[in-house]
Amino acid sequence: MPGATLSRWTMSYFAAACLFLLIGEVMMVTGCGYPVVAIDAPETLALVHVLAIGWLSLLMVGALLQFVPVLVAAPLRGRRLALPVLLLLVTGLLLLAGGFGALAGVGVLSPAMLPLGALLLVTGFGLAAAMLAATLFAARPLPLPARFVGLGLLALVATALIGAAFALALSGTVATDPLIRLLVHGVPLHAALGLGGWLTLTAVGVSYRLLPMFMLAPEEARGISKVVWWAGSAALALVAARTAWLVLDASAVEEPLALAALLAAAAVILYCADVIRLFRERRRRAVELNIRASYAAFAALLLSVVLFIIPGTRAAAGEGAAALVYLFVFGWLTGLGLAQLYKIVPFLTWLECYGTVLGRAAVPRVQDLVREGRSSLWFCLYYGAVTAATGSLFAGSAPWFRAALLLQLVATVGLMAELVRARMLSSVAEPLCFPLGAPRPNLFLPISRQQE
Repeated sequence: MPGATLSRWTMSYFAAACLFLLIGEVMMVTGCGYPVVAIDAPETLALVHVLAIGWLSLLMVGALLQFVPVLVAAPLRGRRLALPVLLLLVTGLLLLAGGFGALAGVGVLSPAMLPLGALLLVTGFGLAAAMLAATLFAARPLPLPARFVGLGLLALVATALIGAAFALALSGTVATDPLIRLLVHGVPLHAALGLGGWLTLTAVGVSYRLLPMFMLAPEEARGISKVVWWAGSAALALVAARTAWLVLDASAVEEPLALAALLAAAAVILYCADVIRLFRERRRRAVELNIRASYAAFAALLLSVVLFIIPGTRAAAGEGAAALVYLFVFGWLTGLGLAQLYKIVPFLTWLECYGTVLGRAAVPRVQDLVREGRSSLWFCLYYGAVTAATGSLFAGSAPWFRAALLLQLVATVGLMAELVRARMLSSVAEPLCFPLGAPRPNLFLPISRQQE
């Protein structure tokens, strides 16, 4: 497969992302964040950014380092920036969380950490976007999945810049009227650009490549796929225009956002219909666990978006439609991320360990690196816990929410353990584990330059 080289730092990104996911879930179990405190409290803001940047964005950037070259059949440009980007993002997130801690009253921390953290995050995301965009630009004309990724990178840059403006305002560093207006009215736009633009559009693009590859389904773009791209592009443009308008005029009308919501809902419905079409047209009859778990994530995406555009349901979802946002983040984005990690980690481990000895020694299959029977129980527990947690937010019950979160944390730890077992080749039979010449994979440290 052209471009299918191993990314040296992808597994390090995945390890850091998984660690932040566990940290975020522990924070929620212990009552740090909504619904124990207000949705705009500093504790909630720290939690949101640990999950959105530490878990989802690190996961996505790490995955793109590996899969953008596959999408465009070209080598990754600026690959030496991968480690600086990782360090900038992790350090920037820690400083940002520390700044929110200072706003929450933690005396040893300072609000000045907010703009410094934002500067590092904007730099890190900017370098990541430049590296990936340069790879895409050099490979024009782009296939449809790559165009989704390009659109997501634009949303990432906009999200990071708006977040930096928020950090300046919250820390008191800058307090101009446009910045205050953006802080007061622009948080939903910031979330829409991040969760809907950067993370969802990019996930859609990657899934349009991974699903056909793993299910042996037709890869050519269909008309419905192109409509999804145009509808998503239009929705993203409307949100971006509304954000710019808000900076200039506090009395800007809300009609563009209503139209953007309808376009986004239409794109999601068509996208879900398209992934069902891929499932029906697959040549691999018995699909693996990562595909089955991904379809539960698609169901969460469809349900959360359709319910969000219904005013009554949105109002019943709590402060800031928290229940639907939770279902979107943990049912769709996190569910899809965990499901694809369950395939990607063994797949990359197999390439790293056995790619150099193929044809010269007997090697295991990729599926021999995991145990689907045990892992399927963890996925069932995870999605069941997400469903229960969403229901408890609708009911306004913080104790039941934290109880459901505890089950979700247990399931997440179980799935992480399965990924570690895959990296350690714990499920591979001894005669096939390390044939002569096969390197032993590191758990999360970078692969050697010779294997890159």
